[in-house]
Amino acid sequence: MLAIKTIRENFETVKEKLQTRGVAEETLTEFLQLDKERRRLLVESEEKKKYRNNVSENIAQAKRNQEDTTEQIAEMREVGSEIKELDKEITTIDEKLNTIATTLPNLPHDSVPIGEDEEDNVEVRKWNEPRSFDFEPKNHWEIAENLDILDFERGAKVAGSRFVYYKGLGARLERTLYNFMLDQHIYDQGYTEMIPPYTVNKQAMFGSGQFPKFTEDVFQLENSDLTLIPTAEVPLVNYYSHEILNEDQLPVYFTALSPAFRSEAGSAGRDTRGLIRLHQFNKVEMVKFSDEKHSYDELEKMTADAEDILQKLGLSYRVITLSTGDMGFSAAKTYDLEVWIPAQNMYREISSCSNCEDFQARRAMVRYRDTDEKLHYAHTLNGSGLAVGRTVAAILENYQNADGTVTIPEVLVPYMGGMTKIS
Repeated sequence: MLAIKTIRENFETVKEKLQTRGVAEETLTEFLQLDKERRRLLVESEEKKKYRNNVSENIAQAKRNQEDTTEQIAEMREVGSEIKELDKEITTIDEKLNTIATTLPNLPHDSVPIGEDEEDNVEVRKWNEPRSFDFEPKNHWEIAENLDILDFERGAKVAGSRFVYYKGLGARLERTLYNFMLDQHIYDQGYTEMIPPYTVNKQAMFGSGQFPKFTEDVFQLENSDLTLIPTAEVPLVNYYSHEILNEDQLPVYFTALSPAFRSEAGSAGRDTRGLIRLHQFNKVEMVKFSDEKHSYDELEKMTADAEDILQKLGLSYRVITLSTGDMGFSAAKTYDLEVWIPAQNMYREISSCSNCEDFQARRAMVRYRDTDEKLHYAHTLNGSGLAVGRTVAAILENYQNADGTVTIPEVLVPYMGGMTKIS
């Protein structure tokens, strides 16, 4: 959430930055007018309260002197009614301000490319040239169904479209991948492993930026305050909610495997087959808490941590910086890692690494105390390390053989009990 003081004191800059994120100028102008009116009403209310207090003291003194105070008492009743109406107006304006403030996206960092959508994203680097095939590569779902390791038909029968059964060596490959990813993050990169709750309350969803704007994107439990998590980012970011850390505790690194539940509202007709866009999928998440000074260094490190997984798996990928029009709501800057998918002849997102600066921390009230005893909001970062299902898809397609078998990436062979091929 943006600080009202920041909007008020830097209105033109904020307006310019948020317009690159699709926020209408009228919304910000309304916000400024409401804030101005609120401050005017507050001044008027405080003046009347001060006047009432002074007159009330005079009334008390007059009563002690046995003087008639009928007129003053009647006047104070009227002043009290006026104060009540003013406070009511202020409450109404507060609600309007809060509605606008909680639905404004984060300010983009100055290094973020300005653009309307994904067409304006900027490629930063590529790693490894995509494999050349001497046969026509198959889609991952066709490979998997031929090998009898994924069952989309029965997944749909039991739960509906965009659900899947992993079966046999498919389940083993999925488990292998997330164990490998967790081991890299924990033992090589210094993250603390977490197993978070898979349901969270509305305050946690608000704290990480999902609520109130994106309620249609999640699965909420009926007659409950709980929501199935769309990512482990939500419970991890809220781990320190309403707490104050010491500066010397930072940075904090968390990683967690969890299912992610998403309604995929608005994605009708997109990726209807395969593992790319499911309602339920596993994801290994990275979350960091940093001070302001080092958060962009931590973003580069987090992105490198996700890249390290792809490099060890031997998967070709590219890193792009998302434009202002394509970034997530809470992010100030985002790098997307896109893995090469041969059958689609294109790169597809497999990880997003974002610095949210203090945007989430303001909503979740995560602060730290510096060496001068001053309080600051922490900077939060999150990244996929990686989306497991999409990694399965990338391995099936990039490591497929002409005879329909799939070679196991060398780094995963020990996790697969020495198996080198799925056949």
